[in-house]
Amino acid sequence: MSPTAEVDVLEALAGLPTVAHPAASPGGDEVALYYDGTGRNELHVLDTETGDLDRWSDGEVPRNARWPVMWAADGDRVFFHRDEAGDEQNDIHAIDRDGTVEPVVEMDGQCVLTGVDGDGSRIVFGSSRDGQMNVYARDLVTGETTKLTDYDRAVWGAHLSPDGERIAYATNETDDYDNQDAYVASVEQCATGSPPPAGGDASNPRNLGLGEVGAECEPAGWGPESDRLLVSDNTPDLGRAGVYDLGTEDVTWLGDGAYDERAVAFVDGERVLASRDREAVTVPVVYDLATGEGRELDLPEGVASTGWAYTDSDLGDGRVLFEHTTATRRTELLAYDLDDDSYETLLEADHGPFEPDDFADAEYVTVESDGVPDTVQAAVEHDPYDELEIGALLYDSGARPSPLIVNPHGGPMARDAKSFDIYTQVLAMRGYSVLQVNYRGSTGRGREFKERLLDDWGGAEQGDVATAAEAVVADRDWIDDERVVVFGGSYGGYSAYWQSVQYPDLYDAGVAWIGLSDLEDMYENTMPHFRTELMEKYLGTPEDSPDLYEERSPVTHVENVDSPLLVVHGVNDRRVPVSQARIVREALEDAGYEGGETGDFEYEELGEEGHASSDQTQKLRLFRLLDDFLDRRVGAPAAAETE
Repeated sequence: MSPTAEVDVLEALAGLPTVAHPAASPGGDEVALYYDGTGRNELHVLDTETGDLDRWSDGEVPRNARWPVMWAADGDRVFFHRDEAGDEQNDIHAIDRDGTVEPVVEMDGQCVLTGVDGDGSRIVFGSSRDGQMNVYARDLVTGETTKLTDYDRAVWGAHLSPDGERIAYATNETDDYDNQDAYVASVEQCATGSPPPAGGDASNPRNLGLGEVGAECEPAGWGPESDRLLVSDNTPDLGRAGVYDLGTEDVTWLGDGAYDERAVAFVDGERVLASRDREAVTVPVVYDLATGEGRELDLPEGVASTGWAYTDSDLGDGRVLFEHTTATRRTELLAYDLDDDSYETLLEADHGPFEPDDFADAEYVTVESDGVPDTVQAAVEHDPYDELEIGALLYDSGARPSPLIVNPHGGPMARDAKSFDIYTQVLAMRGYSVLQVNYRGSTGRGREFKERLLDDWGGAEQGDVATAAEAVVADRDWIDDERVVVFGGSYGGYSAYWQSVQYPDLYDAGVAWIGLSDLEDMYENTMPHFRTELMEKYLGTPEDSPDLYEERSPVTHVENVDSPLLVVHGVNDRRVPVSQARIVREALEDAGYEGGETGDFEYEELGEEGHASSDQTQKLRLFRLLDDFLDRRVGAPAAAETE
């Protein structure tokens, strides 16, 4: 049915049940997942044969389903991450079938579970307890915690081998901020400091040396016999998947290099899965290791994934668990049979009072951009950059004339794709068309395209966003060029700030949600692994690049704000601290801007919330703030205007 006047559209959209982080059990007959059909996020277990969905938790898991779950080796417990009101300073807990919860790891900093030993005796996890993100092991019998790595830069991964003897992970020991290498290490030698065995490799841990310096290489998982490692690498530009043989120290790269691909997992000893990005869709690919041949799986166009990198998606007998979504269909869980390319739905998407046809579909469009918009006078001048084809998604709300919301993605190591986006659909339901721009620096188009953003935050990528907005406004006569708004979260929030101060003539309002405003303050106060792997990677340090940090901070240019600005931030945000919003508020006030509903800017801090939230109540709060601001400041299209 189409939504009617009797339906509170915002409440109905916020209340659509969300499926998150499915993980196949050790036997493949069950799937643990987060689901909020009761109105609150809870841990559920799905029986893959009967379709029964059994709730295990009753308020013990976080309201926000940001962090994943993972099965214990015995299949009778599930590990989950628990923080305080969205602060992401996770501890690790376990819950059993009776709903009994016990703490497993309680440490300062952020803990992220990445591996469970097959005999159930040990888990491996990342933690920022000592400052930087490193790898730890927890003996589940003795309760002893051992630090396995000690690097100055963040360690990602820590895939535990099936035999429990080794870990594979990624880090960077070079002077090149862009570099990332894959490593293998003996758990015992890391834990005890003992030397490598006689006649073995002289180094532990061992850098596999699979990519050139400056490229990014990382492990994705182990083969079933613990003798091979699945890896990803972008040395040739487009990402590729490969299989590294630890015995021969040879690597076999898969695919023909035509698409940006990423290694996912071994399915069995003969096949591996990879993920392929093309334009705005993500398609799984299965490779036969005997022949090297690969094929895309036969799924509807959209985004299909196996979920969290460290959880199991193997359902047994050649069947793989996938999350699948499109621009107009919410996430559903599928069991895909690799032997005959058939699939069945394990958990259907729930669209509440809506039908998929009620939602706005995504049109893929492209524009040519040199990073400097033609019709907007920039407050910060730049010479033209290389002209590139920039992809974008345009959602037509159907309103005539239609306001346009320009919605840059976060990351920035991310991209927008044809998956269901609840924020986009909220805006479209209210009559606002939405433009999402995959600016230079976005993923999915290879290393060279992604590295265009290095040392240039607030430069060409922001020009790409503005250029795409100008092009769409010019090409689509049904867009109201006097009602153009920029709205984004996280790095998209940075973009909302920056668009507002760099291209003020283009926008009639701006909404910066959990956005970066002062880059030096962000460097000093974000979590350590975001400092080294985000700020230093893209900008260097404030000491190395003081002028860049100052020039590309939106707060430096707040005097250019020329339209109403809404600033929204969660008080418990540890990725982008709430100080980023408070600095903007103070700078606006110092510059003579008035706050409040009739002033130049509006300011909202969200209590009990961190870096966004999937919780239905918290989503609805944001939806109402956004809807109210846009209605008052821009003017939502009346129902009579909608086609």
